[in-house]
Amino acid sequence: RFCLPIVLASLPTMAAGEEIAPALEDSWGDFWLFRFFVNAAGYASIVVPGFLLIQYFKRRNYLETGRGICFPVIKSCVFGSEVKSVHQEDGSLPPRAEPTESSTARQVFKLLFCAAGLQASYLTWGVLQERVMTRTYGATETDPGEKFKDSQFLVFMNRILAFTVAGLYCALTKQPRHGAPMYKYSFASLSNILSSWCQYEALKYISFPTQVLAKASKVIPVMMMGKLVSRKSYEYWEYLTAALISVGVSMFLLSSAPNRHVSTVTTFSGIVLLAGYIIFDSFTSNWQDALFTYKMSPVQMMFGVNVFSCLFTVGSLLEQGALLESLRFMARHSEFTAHAVLLSVCSACGQLFIFYTINQFGAAVFTIIMTLRQAFAILLSCLIYGHTVTVVGGLGIAVVFMALFLRVYARSRMKKRSKKLPPGETSPVQKV
Repeated sequence: RFCLPIVLASLPTMAAGEEIAPALEDSWGDFWLFRFFVNAAGYASIVVPGFLLIQYFKRRNYLETGRGICFPVIKSCVFGSEVKSVHQEDGSLPPRAEPTESSTARQVFKLLFCAAGLQASYLTWGVLQERVMTRTYGATETDPGEKFKDSQFLVFMNRILAFTVAGLYCALTKQPRHGAPMYKYSFASLSNILSSWCQYEALKYISFPTQVLAKASKVIPVMMMGKLVSRKSYEYWEYLTAALISVGVSMFLLSSAPNRHVSTVTTFSGIVLLAGYIIFDSFTSNWQDALFTYKMSPVQMMFGVNVFSCLFTVGSLLEQGALLESLRFMARHSEFTAHAVLLSVCSACGQLFIFYTINQFGAAVFTIIMTLRQAFAILLSCLIYGHTVTVVGGLGIAVVFMALFLRVYARSRMKKRSKKLPPGETSPVQKV
């Protein structure tokens, strides 16, 4: 009991010479690794009993022996109602609807609408995210104010609104008959919660521009993992763009090393949290790809994942007593309440714009829009919160986004080439 805090206390200082902001050293409850294990314990208190119940129903062959009022619920949660769809070619997303007899002006309007919606939703979300996690509330001339520290509550706020929006959309529109066992959404939900938590928590240790660049460069560990684990082969342009991204990120990080404010210091903890975000986020997308082999729409996926996200986060918050504390913080600071609600609205609307954009214009157009959004997010963060970027750092950012656009262009060219291949031949390009 007494050794664990001593061991954990030494971890934030493993990066020699690095300091942590005094606000983060107030108590053990504020240290990210301690909170991570506490949150994980809360999730385990729900996951473990759920796992045991699922195994119990499967061993009992409940589909044949079960009956009663609870049978439809248990069948849907544990077994599902349909087999997988073997005819779906692309498990990640249903085929997008091709525009039929649509004028060019209408398509341009749709594209502008999608781009504006994505930019507005996620740029506002990024600005608010940094405001909530790095600034104080209620500051006066005599009172320095207080920071909001519970990242899990923000995740809960985002997920409860996304759950509501997706539920209403599914209820008001015609959706495919749902067939996936509900419990399978819990895996993507858990990794999604943890990736979002790491993303919020990382802003306590690193600057927002650094976080955006780290997200942009996650293609590098994905390629490394594919090479080591799956023995994948990559095209020359994939290696080139990965090298350009690593060079650009290195230029930005090294150029911002001297004379940095404490709030923008890239600490060891920030690096670990960013790595956690990339790992959990990669698992989420891969697991969702596997789930799409069942007949479902993206909004049904959004609903199913957020059902478990709400369950996990509210259960963990109640067990820790953090839900009431966060609500008290909202009552003390109306400005925080407005920020948290707007943050959740932007997150939910952004997900709907993602589904609509990909369905109407495909993944390549969506990737270009979101890459531009990352560049604008860095610019806005620097303008609003005063992050300084040197000339070399600016060049590094430009190199990163040039490499990302080059990837999108090269991939689209390779896809067009593969469509022109004779039947029976396949393109050797591997998806990253």
